[in-house]
Amino acid sequence: MTLHQKKKTFREVRLARRPVGRPSLSVFEISEVTLGEPTEGEVLVENLFMSVDPYMRGRLDDRPSYVPPFKIGEPLDGAAVGRVLMSRSSALAAGDYVLHRYGWRERVVAPARKFQKIDSTLAPLPAYLGALGMTGLAAYVGLLDIGALKEGDIVFVSAAAGAVGSIAVQIARIKGCTVIGSAGSARKIEWLEKVAGVNAAFDYKTTDNPARILRELAPNGIDVYFDNVGGAQLEAALAAMNPRGRVVLCGMIGQYNATEPPCAPRNLALAIGKRLTMRGFIVGDHEDRRSAFLADMGRWLAEGRIKWEETIFEGIESAPAAFLGLFDGGNTGKMIVRLKSA
Repeated sequence: MTLHQKKKTFREVRLARRPVGRPSLSVFEISEVTLGEPTEGEVLVENLFMSVDPYMRGRLDDRPSYVPPFKIGEPLDGAAVGRVLMSRSSALAAGDYVLHRYGWRERVVAPARKFQKIDSTLAPLPAYLGALGMTGLAAYVGLLDIGALKEGDIVFVSAAAGAVGSIAVQIARIKGCTVIGSAGSARKIEWLEKVAGVNAAFDYKTTDNPARILRELAPNGIDVYFDNVGGAQLEAALAAMNPRGRVVLCGMIGQYNATEPPCAPRNLALAIGKRLTMRGFIVGDHEDRRSAFLADMGRWLAEGRIKWEETIFEGIESAPAAFLGLFDGGNTGKMIVRLKSA
């Protein structure tokens, strides 16, 4: 008798109600579900690690967006890494490690075509949710394609110790750029300077004038701004941008829980005279770049040129708290929930 046959119920996280402003734990509920065995073409996967990401905040609201909203009473979804326990497909075998979109649950039965086999010898499994996953690809595409990064550029990255920012600053350094990062604690600043190797960093929580800080740290201006925050930091970056600079709009986590439109940036008109390029992007539109990304990132990881950091919560019951922690700056690097040891 297999372990799955002994235990038929497993836990998943569902959306209980839609939030107004910053979500609370009551927005989520943990429910038990009964799973049968896979049928022809399906696999049973036990999740080991799952990702929580800022973009999921938008999915809690019932409004049109580039990704459908979560449905009340149904399980959430997102990136996860798991291990195949049972397979009725020739594409996957029991014991294979897979990357997929059925996060926020302990186990899942689904068609094998929904899972991507991954190599556990290339990097630790959680890396497929961070440096080798969506966040790494966002940093790679955002800088190299959207930001048209070139050697010698002066680059400013906000939320530089976060999941995307922490990879972006290191790619920029690899490409021969001067890099400035902002973060929200002394510990994160230390990590940026001593581990990630940025040229300068500042704590945005301890200054009420980020524009002045940028003038001091980048007296020759900024060529590329990689925006993960929006608001006052975007405003400060616009003031510091050099003519024909590029602003990469990856995310604006500082505004995701706002109930009123923010006033900043108040200096957007600077984009005209400076002939700035400002472009938003969605990482899912750039799957054609995944093979090049994996080749480069795999090499950088093997060479030790990319250091990745993870903040790990334990157990499915901690997933809502891990998600909410994103908006308090509770993570250095990628926020991950460990569901079961590999």
